[in-house]
Amino acid sequence: MKAVYATDLSAASEAAIETETCLDCLGRIGVDELHLVTVVPDNVHAGTPGIDHVKRRRRTLERYQQVIEAVGLGVETHVVRGTPHRRINGIAESIGADLSIVGSRGKSPLENRLIGSTTRNLARTTVVPLLVNRIERGVDEPQLVEKHLFERTLYATDFSENADRAFESFSYLHHATQEATLVHVQTETSPGPDGDDDPEQRLAELAGRLEEWGVDATTDVRDGDPVDEILAAETEYEPTTTLLGSRGRSRIRRLLLGSVSESVIANADGNVLLVPPGRTA
Repeated sequence: MKAVYATDLSAASEAAIETETCLDCLGRIGVDELHLVTVVPDNVHAGTPGIDHVKRRRRTLERYQQVIEAVGLGVETHVVRGTPHRRINGIAESIGADLSIVGSRGKSPLENRLIGSTTRNLARTTVVPLLVNRIERGVDEPQLVEKHLFERTLYATDFSENADRAFESFSYLHHATQEATLVHVQTETSPGPDGDDDPEQRLAELAGRLEEWGVDATTDVRDGDPVDEILAAETEYEPTTTLLGSRGRSRIRRLLLGSVSESVIANADGNVLLVPPGRTA
């Protein structure tokens, strides 16, 4: 598997890239080639007196490359200029990436949970699964919030096609997953799966599939607002990663705020793996 790791070369990004446990988790799910990408924004002028932005970034990526190669992963580096999320998505598509990874700081010093514009735009536009890697905020030496990326996974489903696609990610995640909690939130407009299927039964069937892969699975059917209940489940079960699908949206609608997936990414305490709809021909 190929993965794109987007970095802004900050201390937080360095903590994530140089965490051996994190790299080992990526290796366990099949990632053997990592593409480090850093983007020089268009508003950073190449001619800033005394500063060669591209050269400085290449030197830093070379240091990261040595760390990653030491754990047995192949590495390529990319220093590009442009709009960050567009260039990251472009590289992911051009190399046929299976996964994109971006770091996101956790709670701000004022306890407001925020995600940066690059993370938010990637969540809206990515065409490959996106891992939002949560990093501590407000400390001098930030670390990953959860180093064992997929050890305990919370899977949220509304039984849609997109949620089913997210579940199929366990076909490779199970190599690094020990426990999984499967959560469905019933609402007045979406009480459960289509037809006569009981949500408890549907979740039990999915749990059975995970058990066949050696994953200890439990189920939880909740009532209420999907975002609130998914976040409450994260607080209760303390997963290392929350897995969910993203509904397909038109070019115009994907610019709007308010989707469940975006709200979970913005407010979750831990890592989030977002799986977008499949590509259309």
